Amino acid sequence: MQNTPKNKNTDTRAPKRVQNELRFRAITVANKTLIADSFWRVDFISADLAGFNSAGFDDHTKIFFPDAGSSKLQLPQVTEQGIVWETGKSPISREYTPLFFDGKEKLTLDFYIHNGGVASDWATQAKIGDELVIGGPRGSLVVPDDYGFQLYVTDETGLPAFKRRKASLQAEECHLFAFTEQATGHDYLEDLDGITVNWLGSGNMSTANLGQLIALLDNISIPTQDYFIWLTGEGQSVKMLSDYFTQRKGCDPTYVRAVAYWHQK
Repeated sequence: MQNTPKNKNTDTRAPKRVQNELRFRAITVANKTLIADSFWRVDFISADLAGFNSAGFDDHTKIFFPDAGSSKLQLPQVTEQGIVWETGKSPISREYTPLFFDGKEKLTLDFYIHNGGVASDWATQAKIGDELVIGGPRGSLVVPDDYGFQLYVTDETGLPAFKRRKASLQAEECHLFAFTEQATGHDYLEDLDGITVNWLGSGNMSTANLGQLIALLDNISIPTQDYFIWLTGEGQSVKMLSDYFTQRKGCDPTYVRAVAYWHQK
């Protein structure tokens, strides 16, 4: 049964997009720590980080990796014709959320450890002094912290973004549905006071496994206004959940943020 469509939040409460100057920066590993037995937390330093800006909690910074056997990349040139790399082709890249930036020269990224991942493998082998190139964030979606009702669905790939969000979260009612193990989630996210959490198990985010989650979501009453919903993780699952909220629940798509972080092969 389809619910009555929700009223729109006021436009002044809508998430706002901001643009940043496209810049590429060379960064150097300064420290590396294993977090919750599942993430490599890597601190980078660089004078190039002056002017770095990341206003959105789930911003994406593109990380470029050197080829095997190469220790570093040269920064590309940004021209009117596009981005020009020294080798003539763009290096392998992945997108990650900046976890912390000190406003000067230190940037922290968390890499989820998993088999066969380019970024995961690099982080596992990384040593102090290793260098990478990053680009962006080109733009940010700035989402107010204080919607009265907030709901988040993610797997391990989105936990760094939620950890960043949690630091400034102000909600009367907040739900987290996390496709990870409870021990990992607790150790990684730490203080979860005021957040209702459902742990759904690592590796379970797929369209075939969404029945349990949707049954839980069916029991949650979403208010007619002042809400925000964030969905991320496996692409087809995110699309199905987005349709669930906007079509079945009648939520305003402006306040349903759905982003695919990876795709099932």
